[in-house]
Amino acid sequence: MLFKDLGLTAELLSAVEKQGYEEATPIQQQAIPLVLEGKDVLAGAQTGTGKTAGFTLPVLQRLQLANKEGQKRHPRVLVLTPTRELAAQVHESVRDYGRYLPFRSAVIFGGVSINPQKQKLVKGVDIVVATPGRLLDHVQQRSIDLSRVEILILDEADRMLDMGFIRDIRKILAIIPKQRQTLLFSATFSKEIKSLAAEFLHQPVEIQATPQNTATELVSQIVYPVDKQRKRELLSHKIGEENWQQVLVFTRTKHVANKLAEQLGTDGITSAAIHGNKSQGARTKALADFKAGRVRVLVATDIAARGIDIDKLPHVVNFELPNVAEDYVHRIGRTARAGQAGHAISLVCVDEIKLLRDIEKLLGSDIEKVNVPGYDVNPLIKAEPIQNGRNGRNNAGNGGNRNSNGRGRQRASAGGGRPGAGNRSGGARAHSGGGNRRAS
Repeated sequence: MLFKDLGLTAELLSAVEKQGYEEATPIQQQAIPLVLEGKDVLAGAQTGTGKTAGFTLPVLQRLQLANKEGQKRHPRVLVLTPTRELAAQVHESVRDYGRYLPFRSAVIFGGVSINPQKQKLVKGVDIVVATPGRLLDHVQQRSIDLSRVEILILDEADRMLDMGFIRDIRKILAIIPKQRQTLLFSATFSKEIKSLAAEFLHQPVEIQATPQNTATELVSQIVYPVDKQRKRELLSHKIGEENWQQVLVFTRTKHVANKLAEQLGTDGITSAAIHGNKSQGARTKALADFKAGRVRVLVATDIAARGIDIDKLPHVVNFELPNVAEDYVHRIGRTARAGQAGHAISLVCVDEIKLLRDIEKLLGSDIEKVNVPGYDVNPLIKAEPIQNGRNGRNNAGNGGNRNSNGRGRQRASAGGGRPGAGNRSGGARAHSGGGNRRAS
């Protein structure tokens, strides 16, 4: 379905065209008409599905059709996000899609001076994108009036709960009007999310853009078993051998992120780290350098990576597997965006076998495992071969043990792989499917 078929105004369609988009993604096709009707929405949407445009476009149209010119500007739309990066990303979308409309917007988050934010709010804004903590700082200092909020959006609500923002969210919900439209977007529908929706949404329409906890079909996934002490060496080897130019690498801790970025730099690979201990200025610069290609590898912790939105990011590497299986889906969702194919690589040591099994259980399929010659000292594959022959490891008729030579690769996402794909160095790329660009 095209955007022009969704009932959007000419100004918004012009903005969408300016961004280079024509075809709406499934979440946009479902969400936009419902939001335009004024309904509360509970949306299941993973990263990369286009959810931001899915709420930004119809919300802007609702403001446009009920424009209250001549009145003092008060925030009428409030978007809550878990991180600074995501807040900045959403605010950028608000500005891009609202470029032909007369509305003012502001983004407010911690880690930077509060005074410039106050000055902007005093001048009057229609739309506020905020992290919960800094928003409450403004409420306490009386630099923002939330008494006229008409639409509330909770973006990545599951992550906000994971990060302990539930008390802040409750405080904010107690301040804004009870008569409002509420949109809740979440990658997963946990009991807590369902409970939150039941408490704060009014007869919501539930929509699901992708099956829960499944990896996007455009991501090819692969596991390289390797000793913990040799992970960095293998990562540098793969980046050099396969000439990866833009790589997002995930670690579990800030310390490992810093150390890895430093070591990769020593290997001659330009790298930067982003995590919660970095200043907002440093994080913004690192992300800008990464997007511009000045930095080849961006090493990030899970929280710092929320909001990173790069249309054609080709490689995501799990240097360390996440402790929570669902976070694996969030991580690999950073690639294969806007209809592009992507690759997710995991470097797995013996200590992480249980974490890997949990991820495979969540996905409902096994991830291809390949020993890299010279690094294949980890007994991960030999100790626990998968007997169903799904990946061709124990099925002579399907190509035999093609993992032993470090070649052959297939997608292990929701659609499964193709047995016996033969010895293709580096493996087959997932098909992007072509077609029109899609709004993120």
